[in-house]
Formats: sequence, C-alpha cells, structure tokens
Amino acid sequence: MSAVKERKKAAKAVESFTLTLAAKSSNEGFARTIAAAFAARLDPTVEELADIKTAVSEAVTNCVVHAYKNSRGKGEIRIKGQIFDDGRVVFEIKDKGCGMEDVEKCLQPLYTGDPEGERSGMGFTVMESFCDKLKVRSKPEKGTTVVLTKRLGGNV
Repeated sequence: MSAVKERKKAAKAVESFTLTLAAKSSNEGFARTIAAAFAARLDPTVEELADIKTAVSEAVTNCVVHAYKNSRGKGEIRIKGQIFDDGRVVFEIKDKGCGMEDVEKCLQPLYTGDPEGERSGMGFTVMESFCDKLKVRSKPEKGTTVVLTKRLGGNV
C-alpha cells in the first residue's frame, strides 16, 4: 500500500459539525463565516481561509440558485464540516433539490443550467480551483452533494 493511501486510511476526524440552513441567498454569508471559523482551528493562512470561504459560498449559492429554483427559500441545505488529524478540512454541502442529469457536463467551465439568467457557469470551476479536491454526486429529483477538501498549513 502506498504511503498516501496509508495516510488517508489512518486519518481520523477529530472535529465535526452539521448545520442545516434554509436555501436563501441571505444564508450564503453565514455559511462562509461558519466554514472559516471552523477551519480556523487548524491555524490556516489568510489566503487559505479566503479559499475556503469562496468555495463554500459557491457551493451554497449553487444550491440556492439551481437546486431549488423558484422555491423562495423553502428548500434546505445541509453543511457538514470535518477536521482530520492529518490537517485536512472537508466540507460537504448537500441539497435535496432538482439534482443534475449529467454531472460531468455540469462540471465543465462555462456550462450553466440557467442560460437565461446572469450566471457565468464557473461555480464548480471556482470551487475546484480553491480546494485540493472537489467531488460531486447528484441524482435527478434527489439532490446534489458537493464535497470540498482542503489541506491546511497548520496542525490539529
């Protein structure tokens, strides 16, 4: 087994939280703040905190704008955060909205599910560029889960 696989296998979550928010634009800033405060335990750089805030904000925005189109905040967004003993922080942002037919297509830069809107189609690209790893799972009419992983300079 490679050293990387052994390290991943041996890593354990040492802190976690779960938060459920209404799918409203007004909660995007709150989600950013919670994510940054949680990750601060690892003594990240200012740049690392900004990266986390941006990626989490993009994921929450996707839920509000795309998952629960025209729902006026009636949907829910669940955010789960975990800190691992190897210096990683992982955020899972999950909705139970409309889901995506073709995840790979949606991950392409400039693709937007809202061509009439004012969307750039860069949400997943932004998330990916500010994290070490992006994982997206989705099923039509069941919802979407976005997992953002970032290794931070500090230690637990």
